[in-house]
Amino acid sequence: MSDMVEVVIDSIRVSLMSHQRVIILREVGLERYLPIMVGIYEAEHLTLALQEVEISRPLTYDLFSNVLDSLNAKLVHVEVIALRGETFYGNLVLSVNGTTIQTIDSRPSDAINLAVRKNVPILVDRQVMEEAGLIPEEDLSTPGTSIGAEDGEPIEEERLSIFEDYLEQLGPDQINQNEDQDDEE
Repeated sequence: MSDMVEVVIDSIRVSLMSHQRVIILREVGLERYLPIMVGIYEAEHLTLALQEVEISRPLTYDLFSNVLDSLNAKLVHVEVIALRGETFYGNLVLSVNGTTIQTIDSRPSDAINLAVRKNVPILVDRQVMEEAGLIPEEDLSTPGTSIGAEDGEPIEEERLSIFEDYLEQLGPDQINQNEDQDDEE
């Protein structure tokens, strides 16, 4: 775990070009962000969990959470462990009867959904964060404000400009590739 950095969910955004969803993770204690493209449903289910919306029937994440509880297994934390091409890879780290199991493969979107439901840390491999993390450039002009996506508090526009730059870099080939990957998952 020493090569990992803890992150929190900063926001969930929609790419205006592709309507693809992006989970923005922020490194704890730093202004470094990691955008992860996810499917529409994964983003919507995460939003429901973050807003603590109760639904009448369990989603898949709730089902898995209930299974963990019934087996007396504890989700210790979730990890984003690798980036290959444009695909992130993750793990669930569980403790069962005091024994830690670290190699349960998971899509990061699924792992993050479970982390929110179980209130456990989200960790990112330091190398992944260094490779794909984004640090906003300091803007010397007077910052404007806009309304935050999650809590209605003002957010400086300069904080958001790095995400605009990232989304503008996505070409049609990458957008179609991401949509094809979502269809396969």
